[in-house]
Amino acid sequence: MQSTLILLDSVTQWKPYYETETITTAADYLQDEDLSKKPLLVINLCEKLNYHSEGYYCSLLAQARGHKVLPDVDVLNRIESGAIARLDDSLQKLTYRWIQSLNQPEQEFITMDIYFGSCNVPEMNKVARFIFEHLPCPVLRVFFANRPKNQIETIRPLSLNELSDEQQDLFAQALDNFSKKVWRQPRSHKSARFDLAILHDPTEQLPPSNRAALSKFLSQAKKMNINAELITEDDTIRLLEFDALFIRQTTALNHITYRLAQQARQADMVVIDDPLSIIRCTNKVYLKELLEREGVPTPKSKLIFKNNLISFNDIEEYLGNPIILKVPDGSFSVGMHKVKDEAEYLKALDVLSEKTSVFLAQEFMPTSFDWRIGLLNGEVLYACKYFMARGHWQIYNHQDNGKTKSGAYEAVPIAKVPKHVLRNAVKAASLIGKGLYGVDLKELEGRSVVIEVNDNPSIDQGVEDAILGDELYRLILREFLYRLEQKRR
Repeated sequence: MQSTLILLDSVTQWKPYYETETITTAADYLQDEDLSKKPLLVINLCEKLNYHSEGYYCSLLAQARGHKVLPDVDVLNRIESGAIARLDDSLQKLTYRWIQSLNQPEQEFITMDIYFGSCNVPEMNKVARFIFEHLPCPVLRVFFANRPKNQIETIRPLSLNELSDEQQDLFAQALDNFSKKVWRQPRSHKSARFDLAILHDPTEQLPPSNRAALSKFLSQAKKMNINAELITEDDTIRLLEFDALFIRQTTALNHITYRLAQQARQADMVVIDDPLSIIRCTNKVYLKELLEREGVPTPKSKLIFKNNLISFNDIEEYLGNPIILKVPDGSFSVGMHKVKDEAEYLKALDVLSEKTSVFLAQEFMPTSFDWRIGLLNGEVLYACKYFMARGHWQIYNHQDNGKTKSGAYEAVPIAKVPKHVLRNAVKAASLIGKGLYGVDLKELEGRSVVIEVNDNPSIDQGVEDAILGDELYRLILREFLYRLEQKRR
């Protein structure tokens, strides 16, 4: 379990704040070689952080010692070089609305200060968090240009000496929210083996793990002396408090799950799902090309492009009738249409084209169930049959009234799964990486084909754990332990 250490140029800089034993000077940190033996979260508040400064070398040495550090050298280099993340369209619109609300048309630049991913402008909290996720730095001053697009002009770190009394209060509150460990007493004398953040979304309609499964992860972690904590998007500024990140929220690119996975990987944390697995699994176009190239059996499929549409007759000749149309990044049976004639084909394309310019057409392979093989680091964990929803061709039947009905399920002992199903699942997962995957397959006429590989597979209490029980949760937690121990050697 890591402790927090705050670096200052001088301890006198801490006079406005409560006394704590967690502060030290940059000079002492650089000279104390024994610190390399301790797991630490280092918050670098040195005034000068430019290249070759003492503050810069504190961040550099912290990384060499295996400490998590805020900011790290990569962040400092990006700030100094001006390599600043660009806001997405929605955040640019939000920022421009805020700038306009200030009613200062003559003002060329508007500044906003960010303290550990938070600010004192409620409507700009999403922007503050986004910037902090891309440039994890304790205190930042952002200069926004007064224009509708690409408002971020420049960003620089802000030192404690520059803070007013009001800003000191904001900083202290943000630090308290960011790292409770600075102030709180240890809950017990026995330190946990490591800290695990489990990201979830309590409002998600079809989450990868139900509440009972999340409780299982927490209870089993406690038995294994692991300090596991459920976090949400609102807690992500605390990410660097933890040693590892376990994503139990449906993943997507251009989404908090991917950004957080990137941030965790950049901080040298153990993370499942890792960013590369998210990229490879969330896009069916990528998976189609990868699996076909490597000779993994898959349904017949064809890419369709919005700007160069193929006629239904041409697709029907190749794929048969009916055909399945998919968006590249759908999940839980969302974004899929079964079409059997030109009219249905064009109607489905019209709906899907609102989300994407590339579509995947696939042959229809009717089966009563799909196999789901769960794997971790190349080893099979569990096997399940997911049956189609009653009277429907998919596992999930998303109805017009907003309700979703799903089919039955059956956990199957691994020894009773057909060998060709396991073989194809293992091969498909090996092409993605060594993370936690769920490979979906269809079995027909003594053979199996891979439908897709999921980087964030369902693990629900009472479903995937029906055979292994609590051992399924322990196996996943042991993988985190193993990876952390490998890192520390």
